[in-house]
Order: sequence, then structure tokens, then C-alpha cells
Amino acid sequence: MESSSQTAAPSHKCDRSLVIMAKAPRPGRVKTRLTPSLPLPAITAFYRCLLDDTLSLARSLGDVEVAIMCPASDVDEMGCIVGDGMRVVAQEGEGLAAGLTSVFAQFAAPGSQRVVAFNSDSPHLPASVLESAFEALVAFDVVVGPTQDGGYYLVGARAVHPGLFEGDGMGTGSALDALLARARTLRLSVGFTDPFYDIDVATDLTRLHAELRLAPARAPRTASWMEEWGQVVAQLPRDAEHP
Repeated sequence: MESSSQTAAPSHKCDRSLVIMAKAPRPGRVKTRLTPSLPLPAITAFYRCLLDDTLSLARSLGDVEVAIMCPASDVDEMGCIVGDGMRVVAQEGEGLAAGLTSVFAQFAAPGSQRVVAFNSDSPHLPASVLESAFEALVAFDVVVGPTQDGGYYLVGARAVHPGLFEGDGMGTGSALDALLARARTLRLSVGFTDPFYDIDVATDLTRLHAELRLAPARAPRTASWMEEWGQVVAQLPRDAEHP
């Protein structure tokens, strides 16, 4: 199922696909772990800024097909957000694990296509890390980008591996260990990109605020949101390891 308003994929054939895992920015459905810290409209606007900057990051890569994977109910809205020229694909089933399985079922051509699924809330990630993920897939069956809270912000593969994502997905505290255990069971070789962080809780938000004050060009729309909400964010808890 795809949005009827989208245009076809780019006419040139490339062997790299970057698929952003996203939801339509609706109140109460995105960044829910920030709700104790910020009002719902602010959180929804924040997620939209993260998504916009993530799309800009993805589009900055050369010779990569960029697409969106989202719940079926979000396809039309996401199609309006990303505009013509980008595929918006409905996942099969519910939840993030089903979404990740859908990414590789839809985009991976066995042995030829390198596919990376990327979260929608790490636009501050250096583009070189995404490039390194595609490079790792030359040598490994699977590539993983670990988060510092025990999850992962990206995962890539060159083929569909049934069962690889059973039971969990990106962003949970045990997700990385569970994924690696399943990869071992499936006898898949695994490469890694640099550890990073995504934005789930208040301490992540204050860390991002400090970084974007120094380098707003890394995520300009998100940096603008930070200017509006900076006084509130400055009062939130800070990660002791990242003052």
C-alpha cells in the first residue's frame, strides 16, 4: 500500500536505500516519553522538526534512494509532508518490529540492494555515519548503529532475514542485545557504526539543546524549536555524563 499522491521512485538505479521509520506528527502519538516535561503541542512540533531535519540529512547523501516506512493509517499524511518524489510505504502489521521487517521485505533485493532503516529522531547524526553503514554492508550481513541506552538508531541488511526483528525494535533498553542474539542464531555477520543517542527522554533533550546551541546547522529546524523552548528545556534534568 502506497500513497496515491506520490511519484515513482527515482529513474536511475542505485543499490542503496535509506528508509526512515516515521509516524505522522499527531499529539499523543510521538515522543510520548517527553510528555511529563513538555506540553503536547510542543512535543508534536518538536517531532515534526526532527523529522524535517532527518529528511534533509537523508537527502544530503549521494546516490541513495530515500523512502519513508510508516503505519498504514499515516501514509497519506506522510505523503503530504515529504512531497512528490519520495516513496511512502505502509508497513505490514503493527509495531516497530513489524515496521523493520517490512522495510527489508519491501526494499531488499537479495544480494544486490543495501538497505538501512534509520530512526526519525537523530538528525544531528553526522552524514558520514550513514555512509559508513552502507560501506559496512559490503562486508557484513547486518550493520547496527548502537544507542547509548541499549537500543539502536539504525539497522541495515542486504536481504530479508526472517525472525531478525521478532519481539522488539529500535529504541528499547534491551533491543540491541536481543537483536545481536537473534543475529547469532541466524549465523549472520554483524558490523557496527559509531554509538550515538536519539531523543527519547528529558536528558536526551537537554544534551541536544547544548549541542545545537554550538552547531545549529546540524539540525536547523530543530535548533529553531530549541530557541523557542530553550528556557523550558534548560530547566530539565541533565545527563551527568554529558553536562
